[in-house]
Amino acid sequence: MKRRKFVKGVAFAGVVGLSTRSIESCNVVKPPFYIATWNNEQAVKTAIEKYSSSSSLLEGLVKGINYVEDNPADQSVGYGGRPDRDGNVTLDACIMDEKGNAGSVCYVQNYKNPISIAHDVMVETPHVILAGAGAESFADRMGYKKENLLTEESKEQYKQWIKKSEYKPIINIENHDTIGMLAYDESKIVGGCSTSGLAYKMAGRVGDSPIIGSGLFVDNEVGACVATGLGEKVLTNLSSFLVVELMRGGVSPEAACKEALKRIIAKEDGTPNFQVGLIAVSKAGKSGAYALYEGFNYVYASATEFWRKPAPYFYTYK
Repeated sequence: MKRRKFVKGVAFAGVVGLSTRSIESCNVVKPPFYIATWNNEQAVKTAIEKYSSSSSLLEGLVKGINYVEDNPADQSVGYGGRPDRDGNVTLDACIMDEKGNAGSVCYVQNYKNPISIAHDVMVETPHVILAGAGAESFADRMGYKKENLLTEESKEQYKQWIKKSEYKPIINIENHDTIGMLAYDESKIVGGCSTSGLAYKMAGRVGDSPIIGSGLFVDNEVGACVATGLGEKVLTNLSSFLVVELMRGGVSPEAACKEALKRIIAKEDGTPNFQVGLIAVSKAGKSGAYALYEGFNYVYASATEFWRKPAPYFYTYK
């Protein structure tokens, strides 16, 4: 692992990508809009296109996340995800609407669209979370297609991994991870996230992404937050819930994300050797983000605009 140096007071002067707007002027934009973790440009564009045709904020979010789940080139979400130590691809996802309703699935095998299944759990069942075989049985009853999620590329990488079987989560691997997305219009905020979890995790491992209050939290009276990175650290700090509660007290989205990450840092013995990134949206339509390490980007799309920008961060590589 490369040596890391703490950077104080990091501030970015411009926006990476297609926009020429400053970061400050990007904070408040005309709704509706979708905002997502990492470089998932096509996900937010797909979401806003679906919203334009359906006028459903939640349906747009599901379709945007589906785009990433269906893409085998993204090896941290859905079809083509890297397997666990036993060679099985297992998926987690959750979703929340503006009324506080939530649905979640975890440790799902053989069904590539867990965000859609989580949505159906929210709408069609009296429960919030379905896990493992129970979630798969539910997906089958709901008409989802059963299929092998392990692509040849992920299989070959797994074969190489088992030669040494070293488990070392890498910061910003491939510059993407969980797809987390928040959506905002004049009256509501919704959110969702989907992942195949850490590559080569222990069989049965579940991260933060399907856990309400950890990987995602939405309170329509305050705002919403979604997380990405090392799930164990997000889980033990309830990071998304914390961000929303900080915003409830009047803290801005960016400052709330920064404070939540400070709580994680405070529990570490020295400099963290993992990444966590948070993005948040307030009831007023302001957005913000923060990360432990440089390299975490987030993207935005409305009907008229798209931008991608880097999140401010605590640490940089040296």
